[in-house]
Amino acid sequence: MIKRVVFNQKGGVGKSSIAVNLAAISATRGQRTLVIDLDPQCNSSHYLLGEDYLDVKPDIKGFFEQALTFQMKPNGPDYYVHATPYENLSLIPANPDLGDLQSKLESKHKIYKLRDAIDKLADDYDAVYIDTPPAFNFFTLSALVASERCLIPFDCDEFARQALYSLLANVHETREDHNEALSVEGIVVNQYQPRASLPQRIVDELLDDDLPVLNAKISSSVKMKESHDETCPLVHMAPKHKLTQQFVELFEELSH
Repeated sequence: MIKRVVFNQKGGVGKSSIAVNLAAISATRGQRTLVIDLDPQCNSSHYLLGEDYLDVKPDIKGFFEQALTFQMKPNGPDYYVHATPYENLSLIPANPDLGDLQSKLESKHKIYKLRDAIDKLADDYDAVYIDTPPAFNFFTLSALVASERCLIPFDCDEFARQALYSLLANVHETREDHNEALSVEGIVVNQYQPRASLPQRIVDELLDDDLPVLNAKISSSVKMKESHDETCPLVHMAPKHKLTQQFVELFEELSH
């Protein structure tokens, strides 16, 4: 099983778009794929389930609530998994009130619960994609502990470049303290404008620092907003579009 977390402490960098579109491509390749949405904004859940996503229960909040209570016969992790409209693609949806549990989960040291749940699903799925909140908190740390590969979306902005080093330090510390199998799989340059000088300069600076910038880059395109609006991943909505092909190239680069 491939266990991949999509993580950046900065909001608006495309975590949900990248997680969902890579997962959708994975599913079209015949891989049994699971998306776990840990972000209270619920963007991945909305993207895959449409307008009624909040009505889909049980969700990830229920999973963590169970971790806080003793039960003689607790529900297995498959209890929280739901089918999506797309073959081979399943989801554990998020909940807007997930953050209400954070302090209780931290105080009871439940940081390994997500990892243990994913391990129990190993026979059922070939790939897991975890979407994280835009913060380094309990839920993000749980995702990093549960994963083997960390994918970092990056928009070509100077402030984002400065924050990237703090993010990489957090990943390194998590690997040292909790999960020696964790590695940074790559930095995904998102909202890329190849004809603009600033994005290219920032990418060159990352490469000069020997950071693992992936070759495949995701362009800025209104097609992404249309995909969100239609709550349909690009590989299903517009399989021949340039943006879709960029995601396919990214998926194939990560698969090699």
